[in-house]
Amino acid sequence: MQVMKRIFWCCLLLLSVLWWLAEQPGGSSLESFFGFRALWMQYSGVLGIGVMSLAMLLAVRPVLLEPEIGGLDKMYRLHKWLGITGLALSLSHWLMAKVPKWLVGWGWLERPVRAPRPELPADSLQQLLANQRHLAETIGEWAFYAALVLMVLALAKRFPYRWFFKTHRLLAVAYLALVWHSLVLMKFDYWSSGLGPIMLVLMGAGSGAAVLVLTRRVAINRQVVGHVNDLAHFETLNTLALEIQLEGRWAGHEAGQFAFLTLHPDEGAHPFTITSAWIGDGQIRFMIKALGDYTRTLADRVRVGDPVKVEGPYGCFNFQGAARRQIWVGGGIGITPFIARMQALTQTPDGKAIDLFHTTATYDATAIERLRHKAEAADVRLHVLWDACDGQLDAKRITRLVPDWREADIWFCGPAGFGQALKRDLRAMGLPRGRFHQELFALR
Repeated sequence: MQVMKRIFWCCLLLLSVLWWLAEQPGGSSLESFFGFRALWMQYSGVLGIGVMSLAMLLAVRPVLLEPEIGGLDKMYRLHKWLGITGLALSLSHWLMAKVPKWLVGWGWLERPVRAPRPELPADSLQQLLANQRHLAETIGEWAFYAALVLMVLALAKRFPYRWFFKTHRLLAVAYLALVWHSLVLMKFDYWSSGLGPIMLVLMGAGSGAAVLVLTRRVAINRQVVGHVNDLAHFETLNTLALEIQLEGRWAGHEAGQFAFLTLHPDEGAHPFTITSAWIGDGQIRFMIKALGDYTRTLADRVRVGDPVKVEGPYGCFNFQGAARRQIWVGGGIGITPFIARMQALTQTPDGKAIDLFHTTATYDATAIERLRHKAEAADVRLHVLWDACDGQLDAKRITRLVPDWREADIWFCGPAGFGQALKRDLRAMGLPRGRFHQELFALR
């Protein structure tokens, strides 16, 4: 989270400083409301298209940035923050453009007398852009309306994922329209300042990413087709276990990573944690909890032999760290990355002392017995807590059962609120910063 916050604020600060140096606003430009309005229109426009460009770039899942940001889950969270910030800036930009005109029309505000515009050299780039001004304003306004609707739908949890998957792609069209709007209406003098090249790179990279989104070529080189090789339905846990036989070249994955799995093209790709270690046999496994409208239907819809597409792997939830002691906490279906890691440790032990806490609201004796066998084979000390009998797992119980917890790296996978509470309490009890690892993955 700290890395994401630093990146977010550094981006805003950098763009703000570059704009200030390019504009160098003086006292006269701030003496009147309309002077301030002109400045805000340029500043909010620069900042808005800048953060939108970064958000669009992150939308294509650039794996090279994963180690820097902390994984694709953090990347998507940053993408969401940038998108919301871009929308807020666009809203303020639109309001500053529209409200003064309304006030003037109602007679509540007096429009200042404008000085004649200087004549521009014929056939110059500046004259060409000036001629496109009215069209760019119209395109930008309608693109803003479209982006506003699409962003609200994206943030609405009740909007079905299968429709979100299709409509969210249209934001790339709105973004390209806003790029054209910005290229035409950004103050021409900015292009010869330090701000110009940065904006050109951002909008160029964002436009390239938008084209990839619209042509459905995002991460196409990381996609492998296969078929369902085996499946098992754990009715008590309401969970479906899938074994996929890949038919293309898979680069391999680390335990704890996830992949996008497409079982039905009309539903799109969904992210699921991989529950098997990679041994080069072309097989990859997933455990899917019936938590949403789509996943609740999988037990009835998926059959052995069905074609699938797998994209990945992604994520930095990889159990790497210098500490010789680790504590794992898997809440419910959050046990999945730890199953993969135990399988990997069975093949290649790392010599670390590990305690695994698995807390579950539903007890399935068969599943727990399998988990115990995997833990024993990997030399992992297992603690199973059934909520109905053992109560809720908390920081006090962990620290009581693992006396040297302060020397441990803690890896958590489960409900976000549960993880945040554990992190807060353990930090308050003395856990060093940077020792708590938690995935934040959410597409919305």
